[in-house]
Amino acid sequence: MSSNIEVEVVYALPRSQVVKKILVSDNATVGEALQRSLIQEQFPEIVFEDGKVGIFGKAVKLTQVVKAFDRIEIYRPLINDPKELRRRRAAEAKV
Repeated sequence: MSSNIEVEVVYALPRSQVVKKILVSDNATVGEALQRSLIQEQFPEIVFEDGKVGIFGKAVKLTQVVKAFDRIEIYRPLINDPKELRRRRAAEAKV
């Protein structure tokens, strides 16, 4: 017998954060929870891919089964490569 559990779907923007609490079946996957949250209706630019979502800061696959009270995070692409930024700062510091 399947029961419902509560999870959160989180999407952070530079100046705000959206948190949606939803109910899903206890055997739902991350992908199913994301679809159920309807967050893509609010932010159509979101593309769900493995490695671009996580649970509590750890990257997971869309096929990962969620647990009660999981916090599913949708990651945005990096604007700048952190390694390249460090190289530039180091080069500027030498000058």
